[in-house]
Amino acid sequence: MGALQFELQKQDLSSKARTGIITTDHGTIPTPIFMPVGTGGSVKAVTQAQLNGEVKAGIILGNTYHLYLRPGTETLEHAGGLHRFMHWDKPILTDSGGYQVFSLAGTRKINEEGVMFQSHIDGSKHLFTPEKVMDIQRSIGADIIMAFDECPPYPSDHAYAEKSMHLTHRWLDRSFNQVQNTSSRYGHTQNLFPIVQGGTYTDLRKLSCEYVSSKNATGNAIGGLSVGEPELMMYELCGLCCENLPVHKPRYLMGVGTPWNILECIALGIDMFDCVMPTRNGRNAMLFTSNGVINIDNKKWENDFSPIDDGIECTTSNYYSKAYLRHLFKSKEILGLTIASIQNLAFYLHVVTEARRHIEAGDFAGWKEESVARFKQRL
Repeated sequence: MGALQFELQKQDLSSKARTGIITTDHGTIPTPIFMPVGTGGSVKAVTQAQLNGEVKAGIILGNTYHLYLRPGTETLEHAGGLHRFMHWDKPILTDSGGYQVFSLAGTRKINEEGVMFQSHIDGSKHLFTPEKVMDIQRSIGADIIMAFDECPPYPSDHAYAEKSMHLTHRWLDRSFNQVQNTSSRYGHTQNLFPIVQGGTYTDLRKLSCEYVSSKNATGNAIGGLSVGEPELMMYELCGLCCENLPVHKPRYLMGVGTPWNILECIALGIDMFDCVMPTRNGRNAMLFTSNGVINIDNKKWENDFSPIDDGIECTTSNYYSKAYLRHLFKSKEILGLTIASIQNLAFYLHVVTEARRHIEAGDFAGWKEESVARFKQRL
């Protein structure tokens, strides 16, 4: 058992993009990396064998709020943790439930102690405190666990964003104290990442970066972006945070985003990403491909028997045609959801793999500009 390690490998000379290696007890992760979201112990419509194989996922994400409600910590503990429960032997990161503080605004109450949630399953009430959230994540058994935070909505005025940030910092202190006073479970080290908040205000973001950096954690996260603010504002704030967070620690941008968002943020110095977009959009007939964005529902694909995407290394994407996938969606066949989800996830992992390759080759900036323009095209 050992704490997470991060080795910087290559720094791009024309941007802040960099490559590295994260080492955890469940294996190594080359960065930049995209983490498929497996909210409730499953990446929707995709098997663990497919994640390991065609998708080439190196780490996945689970959600504390959802796993706490179902199957519950007792079942997870009996199983020996989430890794054994879902038969996944690579690293796992768990989101603390802080995003649900934001997204379930109609069914929760926030105070100094924590957040009172109303379950979306049966209406029962549950109090999440920083201490309880750390204990739940211990029971889940993720390699990387997140501090409990509040994600302020967009837009928020400066006073609210500042008040929320200070609450997040106090919760961060309590999260660290609880982790220091408890032990990792299941024979592997669990690493706590703090989260930078501060809304859309540069002064607050700088303050939060300083506070987060003072914790000397094994890695740091940036939260509260991609919640409705303009893309350019997100990039500005992301770049500011990267400039004010430690160079030799991995930087995780939470909940972002499109393939072009990811490339722009890699150029700013981000190492880790997660987002539900590839699977959620895939299940709704939107495909991200190496040539642009496809709505597979459109009639134009009805007799297109070319591969879904022959620009990436993925058996599913290379094997099935656009016409066949459109037929599956029109027929409401479940296989269509799986094929579309694999395509999008494999493409996202392809994007970060190619980013690594071009950073190491020294031609990242030009490749990024060409790729962003191509990936954004509507086909």
